Order: sequence, then C-alpha cells, then structure tokens
Amino acid sequence: MAKQKFYGVRQGKEGFCGVCDTWEACKAAVSGVSGAQYKSFPTREEAQRFVEGPAEAAAPQEDGCIAYTDGSYDPATGDFSCGAVLFWRGETVEIAKRYSDPELAAMRNVAGEILGATEVIRFCLEHGIPSVEIVHDYSGVGMWGQGLWKTNRPGTQAYAAFCDEARKHLTLRFRQVQGHSGDRYNDRADQLAKAALGLSKSQD
Repeated sequence: MAKQKFYGVRQGKEGFCGVCDTWEACKAAVSGVSGAQYKSFPTREEAQRFVEGPAEAAAPQEDGCIAYTDGSYDPATGDFSCGAVLFWRGETVEIAKRYSDPELAAMRNVAGEILGATEVIRFCLEHGIPSVEIVHDYSGVGMWGQGLWKTNRPGTQAYAAFCDEARKHLTLRFRQVQGHSGDRYNDRADQLAKAALGLSKSQD
C-alpha cells in the first residue's frame, strides 16, 4: 500500500495557502493557476513548513539587489547564452555569456535561462550581497530554484542544488514576468543573451 503524501500549497486558487491530504485536493487547489506553487511531502509537518516558508523571507534584508535574467540558443552552432542586468548600490551591472556544452545544449535556451540565474547568484555570493530578487520570464528558473519542479536532467539537478547551497549564504527570491511584454530590463537581458551569440534581436 502506498504511503500517504501531504501536499503543501503556497499559492493556489483565490489565494489558497495550506496543506492538502490528497493529490485530488491539491490538484483542485492549483489547477489552472498561473505560477501555482506546491510540493509533496511524506509528513504533514514538512508540508506545513513549506507553506509557511523560511523565516528570513518575511522581511527583506538591506543592501540586497534585483536582477533580470534571460537565455538564448543558436540552433546553427548548438551554443547557448545568458544575459542579466543587476542593480546594486545604485550601480548597474550587465552580464552576457556564451556557453558550449553538448549535454546542456539539449535543453536549448532553457540552459541559458538557468545559467543566467546561476551567474547572478554567483555574483551576489562573490560580493557578499545578502539578498537577491531574480526576475525571469521562464517559469523553470523560479520553480527549479525553489524546489517546486522535479529535476529530471543533470542541468536542472545541478541548478537546484546550487540554489539550495546558495540559500545558506543569502536570501534568494524569484519573480516571473511575461517575456517580450515590453518590460524594459527583461528586454535588455534578452538583448544581452542574443548579443553573446551574435544573434540579432529578431533571432532566437
């Protein structure tokens, strides 16, 4: 007989936040919700802790930064890239990097998306920044980064593990925006990612 699972829901329909005893109840609470956040646990206590979230998330820390990230892929070369715009202490930092990795390239632009977040987190760790909000347009950046999606590929597994380790040293938040919707800095991150591959704005 299968062991019972408990489902913690941070964000569901009509603002629902709580623990569900069955998958059917969880599905009803999150089905059709854009950006729904939920995860299964073996005990109710663990599910409740997930719902309540880490204590440090309750109040933002001073001297943190906000960063916009995006990724791109060039089917002609198999290379992928990331772009990021960081705002910290009144300064603007831009990142544009190109990568060549056949294994990660199987994920196409998604590889660049998660590496963009990785580069931002690494920058924060290297500069002792206590908190960062990463603004992204691909759901997986935040979902894998918060352990809300299963990680079936080595690339996503490494990214999720990196985020878990990073949380020991800084407060990590994610926020999703719609891509190509006119968000100035999301568009800038997209431009940087394409520029790293030598692609024009209309290419991806």
